[in-house]
Amino acid sequence: MGMMEKIFGSAKNENGSSKNDFYDDIKARRSIYGIGKERVITDEKLQEVIEYAVKHTPSAFNSQSARVLVLLDENHDKLWNEITKETLRAIVPADQFEATEGRMNGFANGYGTVLFFEDQNVIKGLQEKLPTFADNFPKWSQHSSGMLQFVIWTALEKEGLGASLQHYNPLIDDQVKEEWKVPASWELIAQMPFGNPTAPPGEKEFQPVEERVIFHK
Repeated sequence: MGMMEKIFGSAKNENGSSKNDFYDDIKARRSIYGIGKERVITDEKLQEVIEYAVKHTPSAFNSQSARVLVLLDENHDKLWNEITKETLRAIVPADQFEATEGRMNGFANGYGTVLFFEDQNVIKGLQEKLPTFADNFPKWSQHSSGMLQFVIWTALEKEGLGASLQHYNPLIDDQVKEEWKVPASWELIAQMPFGNPTAPPGEKEFQPVEERVIFHK
């Protein structure tokens, strides 16, 4: 019996599925860098999953400041093979670019990319409406984005896709906004290339959880 079953049991829902799927999904979400272009789920299902996550992920004062751009097919390829790769080519030393190009090619090998934004107009509106919390709204916006990233990442894994989280912003921000007509108020936070897994994740080491959690009874 695994640790998860020891802690949470192994009860079943009426349809026979485990009630512990949520915990299993958290554990299964990993950084997958080996990804391919095989269609694992339909684009309609992919859109449904992402829209569901955006709708139900919490945000400070229910601000709903998260914005998402999903790039598939040639749009996905352009992000990594043209915009990001060529932007980095201009700043990475030539003798080090081979490794950088390999990473870009790996992302481009995937099926698509989720780009995460936060709408700064929403944040500024809250700052004006609630000036007492003005300094906190940008921080809370980042917290909300992090939760959304986790939800979508875990949902993609649950659907049989592999993904990783990347941060090539702000280097590519202007080109992304121009290419895909992204509103000026959307601030790019992170990029998540995904596709069918072609290689397993690496080993993951864990620090003792007892040293990371303080529990007072």
